[in-house]
Amino acid sequence: MKINQDLGDLTLDLVNISSVSQDEKAIADLVQESLSNLNHLKVTRIANSVVAQTNFGNSKRVVIAGHLDTVPANNNFPGKKTDTEITGLGSVDMKSGIAVALKLAHELTKSNFDITYLFYESEEIETKFNGLELITKQNKDLLNCDFAILMEPTNGIIEVGCQGSLRFEVSAKGNRAHSARWWNGENAIHALSPILEVINSYESREPVIDGYKFREGLQAVKINGGVAGNVVPDLVTMTINHRFAPDTTAKVAEENMRKLFINFDFKLMDAASAAPTGLNNELIKNFVKVISTPIAPKFGWTDVARFAAAGIPAINFGPGDPNLAHHPSEAVKIKQIEDVYSSLKKWLSN
Repeated sequence: MKINQDLGDLTLDLVNISSVSQDEKAIADLVQESLSNLNHLKVTRIANSVVAQTNFGNSKRVVIAGHLDTVPANNNFPGKKTDTEITGLGSVDMKSGIAVALKLAHELTKSNFDITYLFYESEEIETKFNGLELITKQNKDLLNCDFAILMEPTNGIIEVGCQGSLRFEVSAKGNRAHSARWWNGENAIHALSPILEVINSYESREPVIDGYKFREGLQAVKINGGVAGNVVPDLVTMTINHRFAPDTTAKVAEENMRKLFINFDFKLMDAASAAPTGLNNELIKNFVKVISTPIAPKFGWTDVARFAAAGIPAINFGPGDPNLAHHPSEAVKIKQIEDVYSSLKKWLSN
């Protein structure tokens, strides 16, 4: 993998390295190899995450972070390049952001900040597999910084904060019977109607925080149930995802959901806290001033929440349209990759 090529070609090379969650060894090996021979970087490998740090002697340290993994392919691997864009799995989320960070790591041999470049594994799946979680347990000092920039796709604008996320199961029960004598049973799948009514009647909160409007949500994302083609099912479970704004804690969000589904069996599966906008922080103010690009709220959950929980201000800033993340038609404009790179290089060198 050649770093000294244009950002479009570098992004395509990264896209064409398969790195579905928990299968990131090949890309981590290449990232480590490309950074290890640079005199201005100290490189540390933890599992399939790679950390590269400068030691310029500056008073402030910035983390530039991106995850190496992608969701599974959907007829979009390998990728392709046209005159204007890169298409393919992970081009948006977030191989183009990784390309920007790698290019900066290679070319910035001096800066007004010390920089930690963080390329980590398994962001797209459960928290317990997340590379940042593993680094925190094994060598937390590697994450120490004054400000973190997550290379999440933002269409080249700054997205502040992030919404929290709950994943929980709600179950409906019935009585099993032969489907030819259905009146002897009670169909658990049919009993889902009241659960769907709760979801369909849910009114999303849209709180305005630091001048930016967030939008909460409640969506059924999975259903498990059924026994056989001739059996009335006695149990069905629906998995539901709730996104909540930064003015709500994960605990309060869970309490709200338990009240909403009080008539059903409720089981919390996963919870991720939201993150504040951080717009009162001086480093973020300076970044906003120098970058001079629009600002928007982050509706999805990102690892800015992990940094926020550690008291570290963080923002999302990267190439790629977030509406195309995980989409079979993922595509990112080459000019946008170049613009994000130029903006970060300008700020880091300012």
